[in-house]
Amino acid sequence: MKKRQITEQIIKEYIGYLSTQERSKGTIEKYRRDTRAFAQWANGREVTKELAVKWKSSLLERGYAPVTINAMLSAVNGLFRCLGWEDCHVKFLCIQRRLFRDSKRELSRMDYQRLLFCAREKGKDRLALITETICATGIRVSEVKNITVEAAKQGKAEISTKGKIRVILLPAKLCRKLLKYAKKEKITSGIIFRTKSGKEIGRRQIWAELKGLCKFAKIEPSKVFPHNLRHLFARIFYKASKDIIKLADVLGHSNVETTRIYLVATGEEHQRQMERLGLVL
Repeated sequence: MKKRQITEQIIKEYIGYLSTQERSKGTIEKYRRDTRAFAQWANGREVTKELAVKWKSSLLERGYAPVTINAMLSAVNGLFRCLGWEDCHVKFLCIQRRLFRDSKRELSRMDYQRLLFCAREKGKDRLALITETICATGIRVSEVKNITVEAAKQGKAEISTKGKIRVILLPAKLCRKLLKYAKKEKITSGIIFRTKSGKEIGRRQIWAELKGLCKFAKIEPSKVFPHNLRHLFARIFYKASKDIIKLADVLGHSNVETTRIYLVATGEEHQRQMERLGLVL
């Protein structure tokens, strides 16, 4: 029987398979990193269920967060399924649902406003508008490419993710800003947010540019990353509508439980709510 080993060629074929499944570029890149990490750790040893379990244990010992470990296991288990090695499948870590959100990672409306002010003060008009677009619509940073001149004219953007299509309505004020920016940049059609060479701006560049504002905006870097703008949108949208089903549709979640994670309160918020109950006499 042929020895089971994960080679670079196997990973390449797995990545090709993921592409046929219409996985996002971000997901494919992450799965590539995670499967390579496992292959490097295995270092030529035969892949067995026992070896995979040891890898999971080693990740815990090295201090990886449980959520991160489960994400890495998801990538490797996917590879096992693809290869027909179902007997190597590893169970995920059981994680209790978080009751509170870490206040050190929560981006407030005031933080958001400071980011916008700082970006504009430093002449970073594109970054300011990208930040505003993500936060005003709740789109993922990978979906920024769907904000086109045509979408701004129609007041809505059609987004296709994981085989699902959803329509995002764009606020009228945002549309005016987008079209004004496009006109200034001489962009008459297609993607609005582009690099100097005319290519679509990538998530890493957006992430790096946002991090670069932290020092000047006097905001903890741990709070500033594109996905946190999506979380801020979700909290404000829910506070206004109290409709979690509609919010799930807007965010593109197939499971409302995923949406609930976005709405977890911080410990400080929960404490204030407890105090207001007035049950200690």
